[in-house]
Amino acid sequence: MQRRSLLKGLALTVGGLVALPAWATGWTTQSLGPVAFGSADDETLLGDIVDTIIPQTTTPGAKSLNVHQFAMRMIRDCYDETAQATLTQGLALTETTAQQTHGKAFAALDATQRKAVLMSLTTATDPAGKAFVDLIKRLTIQGYTNSEFYLVNVQHFNMAPGYYHGCVPVASLAAAGSR
Repeated sequence: MQRRSLLKGLALTVGGLVALPAWATGWTTQSLGPVAFGSADDETLLGDIVDTIIPQTTTPGAKSLNVHQFAMRMIRDCYDETAQATLTQGLALTETTAQQTHGKAFAALDATQRKAVLMSLTTATDPAGKAFVDLIKRLTIQGYTNSEFYLVNVQHFNMAPGYYHGCVPVASLAAAGSR
């Protein structure tokens, strides 16, 4: 009886391994589903906000590295409904504050005006504004420092530390190790 169970498990494993390449190569950005859980306008506004936090200078900014999509995906997949409500309320509050303060949409403001809007949200009496800015700032920094650009060009991340030096005499390796 155990032999049947073993053969059955082995057959399922082999079948799964045969089907895996066909399943894994079929992934596209469309098959993974949408990144955001809001509208396209919300994603654009969040892109402008993260670009205000880490703007593009001689290095790419947060928006050009798609950190706003990272933030939306993290909030949708990893955070609870409270954080999702904070994001929705914060985006609306940002737009409202920009309209009240400068008479323009947040996207139409220059960099100093955008910073002023975000600072006014953190110092306002409404706790939703401060919670929103703190959440987005934390996710922006996390997304930026985990981006391929940052890890490769700033941190000089090496996927496989240590190198294989073939055809090197053992005496050379011993001398290099004693330094």
